Amino acid sequence: MRNIERISEELGANYHQMQHFITESNWDGREVIDKVAKDVSTSLPKRKLTGMVIDESGWVKKGDKSVGVGHQYCGNVGKTANSQVAVFACLSNGDFASMIDARLYLPKDWCDDRDRCEETGIPENERLFKTKLELAGEIICHQIAQGISFDFVTADGYYGNDASFARSINTMGLLYMLDIHTDQTIYLEYPELVLPERKGTKGPEPKKLIAIIDNTTVSKYLKTLGNNDWETLTVRNTTKGKLKGEYHFAQVYIWDKKINEIEPKLLVIRKTKSKKNAIEIKYSFTNANLEQYTPEVLAYMQAERFFVEHCIKESKQILGLDQFQTRLWNAWVHQGALNFMVSSFMLKEKLFCFEDLPLLSARDIKEYLTFKLYKNMTEEQMINRIYNWHLIRQIDINNSYLRV
Repeated sequence: MRNIERISEELGANYHQMQHFITESNWDGREVIDKVAKDVSTSLPKRKLTGMVIDESGWVKKGDKSVGVGHQYCGNVGKTANSQVAVFACLSNGDFASMIDARLYLPKDWCDDRDRCEETGIPENERLFKTKLELAGEIICHQIAQGISFDFVTADGYYGNDASFARSINTMGLLYMLDIHTDQTIYLEYPELVLPERKGTKGPEPKKLIAIIDNTTVSKYLKTLGNNDWETLTVRNTTKGKLKGEYHFAQVYIWDKKINEIEPKLLVIRKTKSKKNAIEIKYSFTNANLEQYTPEVLAYMQAERFFVEHCIKESKQILGLDQFQTRLWNAWVHQGALNFMVSSFMLKEKLFCFEDLPLLSARDIKEYLTFKLYKNMTEEQMINRIYNWHLIRQIDINNSYLRV
């Protein structure tokens, strides 16, 4: 972890000025994040459908002073840990994506502890407990309200397995492509719901509805499919070439027992090979249909969720999103705003240089900026270094095509 004192030493900056700028100054971090979202929206090419991709991420923290920290599931380490967790959103179009929003998750014990909220400077209007699903809904509504353009919403199984979340997106008039868990229950035909007859003359009248046909899970349904039930489609570009997958589409139904409603879904199943040649399966629900959208478009929509994971990884590993030891609410928002602003700059550089440097990465840009600041080699050496990196990447891509 890098605290402000360490950063100030490396940059030769005044520690107290840096501390004030990040933690205490009253510039509006949310206003900066909103400006970044608008810049990303207008900068992205409109070659394909634009997705708003939702995901959560966390980072391990020591102690109990950092805002929102608690013993909770942290995806960064794949288990429960003392950590901060936030819900993120990026905009993605084809191979280009950038972060546009983030909401820090506050565990309920934080929201119920007024002294702790006061100590970390959490605004009064942010102290109401909200689930991660509610934070994701807030992000979507906020971006719509400020005129951000996108064509569909996608997220992982935590969000996709909540029928009310999908329904809220559908109510907004938006498309969704949401991953679901392997144990998701489905009906292959529309299930009629009835009250069963009372058995015998004793006991109360039945009040619980039942379906007159059996259900199954998506993983069990997968086992019934034959070779002719799949079609091969290109999923997305990768650093190793085109990723292809086997796809199956099926009209199914779910029963949301909380509201006793039957809802139609298009089930999308994808099979791809991993690096170790293992078969990876992905299941998703969408409110799109095959009359309006081609299988290729649906495959593209499902694959775009990769880019929020890539953006979060880039923001952490390259731009240092999880490296600052800030404790207060204002500092957390400021840190995110600055990180997203740099992420937007990286996106614009990739787009500007795409014709000459289609493989330009955030790490390349960071290395070049470091060179310009510290002049640790000649300009020619730096450019040759980047071109050599790109040559290696291109060789990997070419080899991948040859294997195909």
